[in-house]
Amino acid sequence: MTARAPAAAPPAEATTGRDAILRAARRAFTQRPYAEVTIRGVAADAGVSASLVVKHFGRKEELFNTVADFGPAADELFDAPPDGLGRHMVLTLVHRRRERQTDPLLRVVFSLGNHDERSLLRDRFQTQVTGRLAALLPGPDADLRAELIAGQLLGLGATLSLHRTGAGALATPEHLADLYAPALQKLVTG
Repeated sequence: MTARAPAAAPPAEATTGRDAILRAARRAFTQRPYAEVTIRGVAADAGVSASLVVKHFGRKEELFNTVADFGPAADELFDAPPDGLGRHMVLTLVHRRRERQTDPLLRVVFSLGNHDERSLLRDRFQTQVTGRLAALLPGPDADLRAELIAGQLLGLGATLSLHRTGAGALATPEHLADLYAPALQKLVTG
């Protein structure tokens, strides 16, 4: 029996396909009731086969749970000491939007006002983003400040989405952070 060579890294199209599936699934689950979302519909929107969706995510329930998981975004956003957290959050959000063509938090906005499974998005956002951020903040009113910070990050994401070719799209991430991060940092430090 011969030894097998180590597995090669996945081809670029596999990563791109996975990313396209996630973008399509985020749109589907935030804009339609869970029962109306199908693997085939997500696949068609992503421009891939349904079997590729199943290969990457399994059943619809697992795909939904991946979409509803804000933990990885929170890991990236909050990976800085408190004295530089405001700037770090802005830079991370802008870089992620530009490099991955996705906003780490904005999908929760589309779940507002719905009473089906999309409420899970709001619940997870509260636990994985706002609650986790509140636990990191020093001083009084940490829960309130965390909610306001989350609102400002959502606002930045919404603004960049709304003005895709506007001044924000032309500005460097560092310039956006210079302008936007001080207000966030004031909320971080209290």
